[in-house]
Amino acid sequence: MKKVWMTSMIKWLVLPMFLVSVVCGMPTATKAEESLNLNVDAAILVDADTGKILYEKNADAPLGIASMTKMMTEYLLFEAIKDGKISWDQQYSVTDYTYKISQNRALSNVPLRQDGSYSIHELYEAMAIYSANAATIAIAETIGGTEENFVKLMNDKAAEMGLKGYKFVNSTGLNNADLQGMYPANSGATDENVMAAKSVATLAYNLMKDYPEVLETTKIAKKTFRKGTSDAIEMSNWNWMLPGLIYKYEGVDGLKTGTTEFAGHCFTGTATRNGMRVIAVVMKAVDANGAGSYKARFDAARALFDYGFAQFSKTEIVPSGYKIPENETLPVEKGKEDSVSIAVKDPISMVIKTSEKDQYKPIFTPKEKALEADVKKGTVVGTVHLEKTEGTDYGYVTDKATEVDVVTTEDVDRASWISLMFKGIGKFFGNLWHSTTDFIGGLF
Repeated sequence: MKKVWMTSMIKWLVLPMFLVSVVCGMPTATKAEESLNLNVDAAILVDADTGKILYEKNADAPLGIASMTKMMTEYLLFEAIKDGKISWDQQYSVTDYTYKISQNRALSNVPLRQDGSYSIHELYEAMAIYSANAATIAIAETIGGTEENFVKLMNDKAAEMGLKGYKFVNSTGLNNADLQGMYPANSGATDENVMAAKSVATLAYNLMKDYPEVLETTKIAKKTFRKGTSDAIEMSNWNWMLPGLIYKYEGVDGLKTGTTEFAGHCFTGTATRNGMRVIAVVMKAVDANGAGSYKARFDAARALFDYGFAQFSKTEIVPSGYKIPENETLPVEKGKEDSVSIAVKDPISMVIKTSEKDQYKPIFTPKEKALEADVKKGTVVGTVHLEKTEGTDYGYVTDKATEVDVVTTEDVDRASWISLMFKGIGKFFGNLWHSTTDFIGGLF
């Protein structure tokens, strides 16, 4: 009886200790990430400056993107403007296709007159602020001639950006079933655009990097379409996290919502705080009961924003002039000196958890194994990037780490021909001596 009692007591003592050791042994990052409790099919959080991924969940799975599609349409529009193919004040004449689609207000539209003419700029504002679908098709027709041609441009640009898991079948993100039989050829009657969350974030990253002016429009909470005319319509931004709207969040100024039955409630949001901008993507968000809603997607985005701004900060990891351990010099051939000092030219900063600063190691990639004199101070001899030595590193949406140049910190002049001759003689006899000693040593 005493033995049974002792065994029982040991179990009750050991079990709590085991549970404590399991919990304490969990990586801190894992616990923080799991505490987000995101009710979404996929999500990702990215530093908008470098493309560094701060958090991800199922980010490589192709899912419906709905009107987040319009970020690609916006990108191609800005590109066409930059290339001089079209202009902001260029007029668009309404086609039967855009007229019929625009009359369906359930599809988020500004009604277009059948005989009307609209500037590209006002169509763009309707698309970026109100997610107007007919206005989006009008832009696609202007750039591509037809929406079908424009869809090819969308897929080509996606490939150029290196996106994964994407398929564009129309310019808007609607299900083809909503396009009254006028959907682009080479796609099915119920097809819809898909993309992985990581690719959505990459698209948003490229859009803001190449055309930051997009935020001047996406931050507009409300605007009147065709103000002062009989066609005036109030447009309210579907991004309800903007200042003054129901789910406002400090620093939010973009970017694009999306909602269809297939895609569910999606959102690509961006916010800035304390000099740091992040991009958050949530896909098919639901509430605790499994029901999709506008609130659910903004709650998920809020959780990502809170996590990013609370846990991460932009930190200088490598200062300018830093000498990389084991790579403080490079060999120099035919110089007065046999080597030259090298150092990092510019500082490397990264958005990281402050507690993980010491987990990043600088990795040097030389252009050449050795230099030939004359060598000038400031000569670029390679690059350095950071790699995490422990824990999870999600990498970058661009699949390329931030790199900075490594340069020489002094001049090394070319040696005279006499010096080179004597160096050559010394090297010859040095090699001969080593060969001889190795030979003799081999005899014993």
